[in-house]
Amino acid sequence: MRSTELPKTALGHIRVLDLTRVLAGPWCAQNLADLGAEVIKVERPGSGDDTRSWGPPYLKDQDGQATSEAAYYLTANRGKLAITVDIATPEGQQIIRDLAAKSDVVLENYKVGQLKKYGLDYESLKQIKPDLVYCSITGFGQDGPYAHRAGYDFIVQGMGGFMSLTGERDDLPGGGPQKAGVAIADLMTGMYASIAVLAALNHRERTGEGQYIDMALLDVQVAMLANMNMNFLTTGQSPKRWGNAHANIVPYQTFATADGHIIVAAGNDSQYRKFVSIGGKPKLADDERFATNPARVRHRDILVPVLADMVRTKTKQEWITALEEAGVPCGPINQLHEVFDDPQVKARNMEINMPHPAAGEVKLVASPMRLSETPVQYQNPPPMLGQHTAQILASVLGYSEQQIAALSGQGII
Repeated sequence: MRSTELPKTALGHIRVLDLTRVLAGPWCAQNLADLGAEVIKVERPGSGDDTRSWGPPYLKDQDGQATSEAAYYLTANRGKLAITVDIATPEGQQIIRDLAAKSDVVLENYKVGQLKKYGLDYESLKQIKPDLVYCSITGFGQDGPYAHRAGYDFIVQGMGGFMSLTGERDDLPGGGPQKAGVAIADLMTGMYASIAVLAALNHRERTGEGQYIDMALLDVQVAMLANMNMNFLTTGQSPKRWGNAHANIVPYQTFATADGHIIVAAGNDSQYRKFVSIGGKPKLADDERFATNPARVRHRDILVPVLADMVRTKTKQEWITALEEAGVPCGPINQLHEVFDDPQVKARNMEINMPHPAAGEVKLVASPMRLSETPVQYQNPPPMLGQHTAQILASVLGYSEQQIAALSGQGII
């Protein structure tokens, strides 16, 4: 373990060697960096992480011109030190082995078996660092009939059942399966990987024993369906899509207003009565077809179009103000410019600014982790490709300037 320079961080004594790219692995590594770990991100010379080219949009410099840094890459690489190493070469493989020997955690998301041919798999690195925590992230895990398939979030959302539950009902306009608006399988795998790494580090702290972590996108996607899994396992019936509606509560869905959209979640008959009274339709609460929630569920196809017409008579803010005053659960459907202008989001300081070598400054989204004694630290902006190669090779491995220059000249770093 390295000595900490930031005693108020939870993981200031931990060094992470990050061999991952795209999203699930980098998301895990960024969490660890936010908690104070020293994270060394290893990339291919010349091109780097695939997401560096996943644009536009790109970060703009102080003159408003696009830099080389794609917004997607900036998403998941805060707090890291970046080096470039060609691991297909013997010299590059030795650099990784030397860094692993001085690290506490290795993260990788190569295809199953790919790192073994380079001598960079867990069993190989364990020989030189017995207490190493080594986390592999793949699409389908290290075993099973799909183990050697590449993992893609979109495909996993479909295979894991998420898209069977997400999207409008088949019998309504626009009906059909829908993926999430963000790569939810990747992101949740990164979160589960973060937890697993912390658990393994805690185990090592107590026993001195390292271990191997096998994380799979499909496993995570299946696990995160939560109550929907149990609905199936207890009944044998696959749940169906309800779009923005609720299978058991009406009205509990989105509605279009005069100028936007809102969510109304009337969980009981009293809240429903207040809702229709505010909308100028109090008789909808007296009609026996709609007076109770079971009746409303049975007659939703009659009631919901009437409610939709009612909601369109007021603006989004008019509805939010009136419903909140009446104690009816509701909320706006904000676009991102509204999200970052929301007073609660501002009060929680969810937008941060960090200095950046190419742009002068970069806006980033804060970590949601709030720890009283070991607060999150934003130590480095997302690094430029190979920005810290010479620094890491010299300070961590003790390479001379001549050695570093020779490796660079050969294209190994």
